[in-house]
Amino acid sequence: MRFSRVIEEYLKNSTLHGARFIVDKDASWIERIFWVICLVASWYASWLLIKASLSAFENNAISFVVESSFRDWNTNFPAIIVCESKNMDRIQEVAEQLWGADHDFTLEEVLSEIAFFRGESYHTVHECSGEEVTASCFYSNFSYYAELVRSSCVDSISNCEWNNKPFECCKYFHRMETELGICYAINSMQAGKPKMPKLNMYSNRGSGPGALKMELHTEATVFILGTEEVPTLVTPKTDFLVVGPYISFVRYISKRDIENDEEIRQTSVHQRNCRFADENILDVHKFYSYSACTVQCRKDRQMELCNCSSHLSPNSPDWQLCNMEGLECLNRNYEDLSVIIAKWSKLRGRKGLVCDCLPSCTEVDITTVYDSKENMAGSQNAISRIEVGLIELPTERYKRNLVRGKLDLVVSIGGTTGLFVGASLLSFVEIFYYITIRPYTTYINEKRRLKRLIIPKRFQ
Repeated sequence: MRFSRVIEEYLKNSTLHGARFIVDKDASWIERIFWVICLVASWYASWLLIKASLSAFENNAISFVVESSFRDWNTNFPAIIVCESKNMDRIQEVAEQLWGADHDFTLEEVLSEIAFFRGESYHTVHECSGEEVTASCFYSNFSYYAELVRSSCVDSISNCEWNNKPFECCKYFHRMETELGICYAINSMQAGKPKMPKLNMYSNRGSGPGALKMELHTEATVFILGTEEVPTLVTPKTDFLVVGPYISFVRYISKRDIENDEEIRQTSVHQRNCRFADENILDVHKFYSYSACTVQCRKDRQMELCNCSSHLSPNSPDWQLCNMEGLECLNRNYEDLSVIIAKWSKLRGRKGLVCDCLPSCTEVDITTVYDSKENMAGSQNAISRIEVGLIELPTERYKRNLVRGKLDLVVSIGGTTGLFVGASLLSFVEIFYYITIRPYTTYINEKRRLKRLIIPKRFQ
């Protein structure tokens, strides 16, 4: 069957509105032109609306609202992460173990930089590279020496209380690898192993606002973050406390969560512009978060510039960690690796790290409401006391709702094609039928008819 005849037959029998008038033999050329113009205009309008529906589905599928139905909420306490920042007594002790009591004291500065590496290593590069090298320097395996210096959980944290009820600190403060070194975290998704014990740190109308108290035996940085977040070199100062001995620190915070509608999971990462914690694409941490992504970004840039990464890079194989040559490279590129900047700033020549990192879909808004710092007069031990608590139970939270799902898209496209051209799904099946199946069946039927005409009945 000729293709023109197929098209003619399709238009005669099509369920698309107005199509049959184009091939109607009784219609004048004016009528045919009229219907062609109507059909073209209808299809064009239909396409514009379908395009708008697709664009809205891709770019405006999500809406944010503020919820205030707080009576039945269970509010999870933030993750509290303790990272040792300095310990000269431990450095002296390790230095004596490595080099004896009569050692070069510049090596203690080197050991301190290695153990508490923050991107720069002035003393290490100055003392252990170049022409005048200090004897007994070490040139690789820096992570081993960092582990020797860093204090254990038992030596760092004691006398823990949750809502004035004591608990065993190191049963619930779990080891956590970060780019700041080994830290200890409670109520963090990123710390410990899946089957390790977790303390119930939810607050509600029955329990009241939660509060955590503890004592630290070393100089440390205490981070107050969302449960999926991690400490980084560029964590905002509002998100941590720098604590030292003989001082009592108290911080009360307010917390606002983001709740996600169940149907949000059906959307793509591009549509919602965020990632859930279990949608992880990172090597350095087991769950996704914005801060974990920046750690991965920094590590990737270190590998690109120096062919190695910092010896404190979390969850990294030994072959990727820098030796002395790599450490010199990291030190040279400190400005490019230490600061995160916007892409447009890089185009203007500013030094820094450009990271294409999405926020977490469950990140929280933590605000400091009250801060105090008092001397612990009369204390016999070089400890610090820390108290972090919720000032009150939250009365608001953000909620991410799905306003345009896949079903909405199907309904919108179906309604548009039905309104403008009278089409349904079967209308498009007809096109396939008339182009493929119909010509074949017509050919078979014609062949059988001819066969009956040619072959006499007695031979049939």
